[in-house]
This record gives sequence, structure tokens and C-alpha cells, in this order.
Amino acid sequence: MKKDDRYDVSGLVEAQFERGSGGRVLKNRIGIKSRRKMDEAEAVALRAAMDELVRKYDKDHRFTAADVRAMHRSWLGGIYEWAGEYRNVNLAKDGFPFAAAALVPSLMTRFERDVLARCTPCYSRSRDEVVRALAQVHVELVLIHPFREGNGRIARALSLLMALQAGLPLLDFSLIAGRRKKDYFAAIQAGLDRNYGWMGRLFAEIIDRSLAAS
Repeated sequence: MKKDDRYDVSGLVEAQFERGSGGRVLKNRIGIKSRRKMDEAEAVALRAAMDELVRKYDKDHRFTAADVRAMHRSWLGGIYEWAGEYRNVNLAKDGFPFAAAALVPSLMTRFERDVLARCTPCYSRSRDEVVRALAQVHVELVLIHPFREGNGRIARALSLLMALQAGLPLLDFSLIAGRRKKDYFAAIQAGLDRNYGWMGRLFAEIIDRSLAAS
């Protein structure tokens, strides 16, 4: 069995790939075998989920770990059986290991108690406070990497919902998907030492670009 191009995976159930996909597409409910078609299906599902989530969570909502799971399920529930469930496999990307699977439930409990409870709801804050809240929530969630797939996109979705709470426009994340991708990964790694400044600077740029385009 080949490994996913993007992740080094150890484990069994969630490490299964769709038969005939050449080890490039995770086993899914709709039998997609092409990486391109799966990317398209996930993108379409994410747009639909975001339309729903924007209406669901208002500016007074304090996000929880259960909300993060519900967001993931809303997005990928029609594609993967394990959507919304914490992963049971260990993951690494480009040699960088995320939290061990066995620690994910306790880490998400702590994330809710120590980060989400303090950083959300995200209104009535100064710009600097909003940037710090977005940076810390994003970095910590990505480092935990609670799900088998879609962690970065769920972290961005949560950032978008928090930004809306703060009265900001929809955030344009194209900056970190393009020429600043290396800076983004460096900012995630800096978070291991609870240094959120790098990610804060990226979010400040994202906010500026999003405001300019609105």
C-alpha cells in the first residue's frame, strides 16, 4: 500500500485508501479515485458548509471543541465516514510530526478551556487583540491536527468565523497558499514554543488584504 503524498501515516482504519486510487485518495463514501476529483469534491462541500456555518454562529458565540468537530462533520460528512471524529492515526507532514493521536482528545479539551474560552467570541477587541486571538487559535488547532484530513481548512474556517465576529470581511487566505506558504509553515512551527508573533504578522497582512478587497 502506498502512502498519501502529503502525509506520512501510521495506523490502520483511517489509513485505508480507495481501491484503484494508487494510494492517493482516502477511502470515501462516494468512490472517488482521482486526487483532482476529490480536491474538487472537498472544495464544493466546503463552500456549502461555510454558507451554513456563517448563518449558524453569531458574534456572541463562544466556540468549543464540539463545534470544531461539528464543523468538520458538516463539511466532510458526505465524503468520509470518520468526518467529525478525532483521528486514530499519527500524522506528520514534510517530516514535521503533529500531536500523537492518543493525545488528541485531551489536547482538544485543553484547547477549548485555555484558548477558545479566552479568544472567542471575538468581538469588542482591538485590532491587535483580534490578530493575537486569530493567530493563537489557528496555530494551536493546526498543531493538534485533530482530524485525519482537512485540518488546515478547518482552522481557516474557524479563523474566518472569528473574523466575522470581529466585524471583519471574509478573510482572503490566498497569501498563505501562494508565495508565503513557507512563512506559514515556519509560523506553525514557531507555535511549538508558543511564539504566535509570526502567525500574527501573517494574519495582519491577510486582514489588510481582505479589507482592501472588500
